[in-house]
Amino acid sequence: MAGLAERMRSLEGSATGAVLSRVARLREEGRDIISLNVGEPDFPTPSNIKAAGIRAIETDHTKYTPGAGLPELREAIAEKLRKENGISCGPENIVVTVGAKQALFAAVMAIAGPGDEVLIPVPYYVSYGEIVRMAGAVPVFVDTVPDTFDLDLEALERAVTPRTRAVILCTPGNPTGRVFGEDALRSLAGLALSHDFFLLVDEIYEKIVFDGARHFSIASISEEVRDHTITVNGFSKTYAMTGWRIGYAAAGKEIADAILKIVSQDTTCVSAISQQAALEALRGGQRPVEAMVREFARRRDFLLRRLEAMPEIGCPEVQGAFYLFLDVRAYYGRSLEKWTIRDERDLADYLLEEGGIAVVSGSAYGKGGYIRISYAASMQSLRIAMDRMEEALGRLKE
Repeated sequence: MAGLAERMRSLEGSATGAVLSRVARLREEGRDIISLNVGEPDFPTPSNIKAAGIRAIETDHTKYTPGAGLPELREAIAEKLRKENGISCGPENIVVTVGAKQALFAAVMAIAGPGDEVLIPVPYYVSYGEIVRMAGAVPVFVDTVPDTFDLDLEALERAVTPRTRAVILCTPGNPTGRVFGEDALRSLAGLALSHDFFLLVDEIYEKIVFDGARHFSIASISEEVRDHTITVNGFSKTYAMTGWRIGYAAAGKEIADAILKIVSQDTTCVSAISQQAALEALRGGQRPVEAMVREFARRRDFLLRRLEAMPEIGCPEVQGAFYLFLDVRAYYGRSLEKWTIRDERDLADYLLEEGGIAVVSGSAYGKGGYIRISYAASMQSLRIAMDRMEEALGRLKE
């Protein structure tokens, strides 16, 4: 029998997907599991957006669209980027994709290949390294500043080689909730220009920021920086549209054309229904987004208060997204009956099996010693989860 392709020897499946599958199995067994592992808003898609999708079906907007996306949607995205992000672009710079992940994949495929290197600050979104490997390139993981997870520009510069093709970063960050500052991003842009590599910037959480933190788009710095930048975004997080599967890439014309070649061969085009809904998301009222962000801030504040009762857990400052990245190294070496906590994976397993709480191990994001919890869950669920976590951690003995 023929075997699998050589690339499958090193390719890993999604760690977050594995947790989802495990939670589903436990629930089938009748276990009560609270999911703090899911990276999707628990809010419904706003009613005006849903209505636009229904109208698209009823008026037969159900056929193929141009591969890059509906012209009116690409113009609306370009207008949004010009007005809100300060990025100079037009519809010719936009490619609509099946979620932001396809935009990331197509972008890496367009700019990197065998022998190339792509720098990835740690911790990072779970798919970045595997996307680089699928392109045949080499992910190079670079530490950030300890405890704060700010960009370590000196470490990034040391990691640059003649084979460096890009840096991938996410701001606001998953899993840390860190919002990279404008000064750091301007310095990174200077590094990209001086060494002539691309910046692949995942801005999917841009609207979910707290306490006066400000998202800054690196492609807004200058036309030269814009031409070295691929900005990836989408509708999943801001508009609670994860299942609609729609995102986009914005880049210089040559790169956008290359991304389009890959997308058109991969999926032909994005669902016409989802595109009509996305158009309404941009053009319609933004109050549901503002309400969602306020609620996320309330949940974050609640969790931080509860974690004060668990003083051995550390939590870096959280400025955006809807995650806490918790330092759990103080629990290493503790035990209870069959459990011995040797690392964050053991602790995540323990919390799932003994506490009924699903979290994600920090090793999935390249950072041992931490677990990620999502507060894209109801306040009632968060209250119960914190009670369970406090009780479960309190049972572990040194």
